[in-house]
Amino acid sequence: MMQTRPIRRFTGWHMTGLLVAFFLVVIAVNIVMATIAVRSFGGTVVDNSYVESQRFNRYLAQARAQEGLGWRDRVGLDDARHVRLSLNDGAGGVIARARVTAVAQHPLGRAPDLSLAFREIAPGRYASEQALPVGRWQLRLVVRHGGGAQHLLRDVR
Repeated sequence: MMQTRPIRRFTGWHMTGLLVAFFLVVIAVNIVMATIAVRSFGGTVVDNSYVESQRFNRYLAQARAQEGLGWRDRVGLDDARHVRLSLNDGAGGVIARARVTAVAQHPLGRAPDLSLAFREIAPGRYASEQALPVGRWQLRLVVRHGGGAQHLLRDVR
């Protein structure tokens, strides 16, 4: 004759233990995620959001004026990690004898900002004098030419 096992039922203590274990897992996951979020945030995006909102229309006007110039740029890194920039006007001609500067910022703020100076290596082609460390960088370039200024924001890796 086959022997049957009795069906085991959960008691109140078992259910309490399961609920406590469930909430401990939820709390542990929340702590891990909060720690990752705090450690990966690079800091303040703007110091005063109200002041920046008041400047927004001026930024839009500057962007429209910049687009009106029709300049085209190409930004990259050479093998030694110097930033290379080539500039052309709307007709395809080179933009020579411009003054180019940049600030390289790490996207997460984990490295200090680097100021970059550029020299013209050929008409319309510029190279930074400093090399960038390995990694992803956001470049804030300022190109001054003919009494105007062009502001570029580009990523390089």
